[in-house]
Amino acid sequence: MRLTTLGDLLLDVIVRIDEPLEAGADRMAETRVGAGGQAANVAAWAASLGATARFVGKRGGDAAGEIATRELSGHGVEVAGPIAGRTGVVVSLATEDDRGLASDRGTATDLQGSELEPEWFDCDVLHVSGYALLVEPAASAALRAAAMARRYGAGVSLDLSAWTLIDDAFRARAIGLQPNVVFATEPEREQFGDFETLWVVKRGEDGVIVDGEQFAVAPTAVVDPTGAGDAFAAGFIVGGVELGLATAARCVGKLGAMP
Repeated sequence: MRLTTLGDLLLDVIVRIDEPLEAGADRMAETRVGAGGQAANVAAWAASLGATARFVGKRGGDAAGEIATRELSGHGVEVAGPIAGRTGVVVSLATEDDRGLASDRGTATDLQGSELEPEWFDCDVLHVSGYALLVEPAASAALRAAAMARRYGAGVSLDLSAWTLIDDAFRARAIGLQPNVVFATEPEREQFGDFETLWVVKRGEDGVIVDGEQFAVAPTAVVDPTGAGDAFAAGFIVGGVELGLATAARCVGKLGAMP
């Protein structure tokens, strides 16, 4: 299996607390700083499962970019794409039951189609993060990447990423991508509306629904839910729904979104 992912490579700052923050209060926390970004996470988990994985995206040549690139490469992922500007940072505040994100995507949104090399998309599957479809020029770059991948006979998968970001422009770009598989949470699926594809609906602790069939989660003790959907997507692409669920269980059993 040869997988290319397209989207963001960011610096992930994960803060785990036992109870919610309150104004003026001090809380003890467990923290982790390292590589992140939806597309980068999927590539890292796919590589951990034995796939040949490549990440494509725009990142900065700053200290944050160096840290993120070094870690992603250390997971066995080929990192490709232009280096310019400032690497984005995502802060994830996680409790046992929930998480919140503060996202700064940096230069990732500036990826242009002219900066893509066709050979980066010589793969079996191109997985596109929905964040790449939000704004131009990255959205047009994602559509061009899908066209390049199909010339090599690749399938295309898409993660809708966040229901609050789905609007008419996003829908049009997603449909233009012509994905064979779409990963979505239940709110994302409802917000997007009808579209003919293989829907994989992620339902957290209630498991997943694949083409109308429900599957239960794999048993695990939850430490940090960050990246579980990305781990599931990687496992699903590499080996199907059962491997996806097992990989998601591995992810939530530790702190951090990568293997």
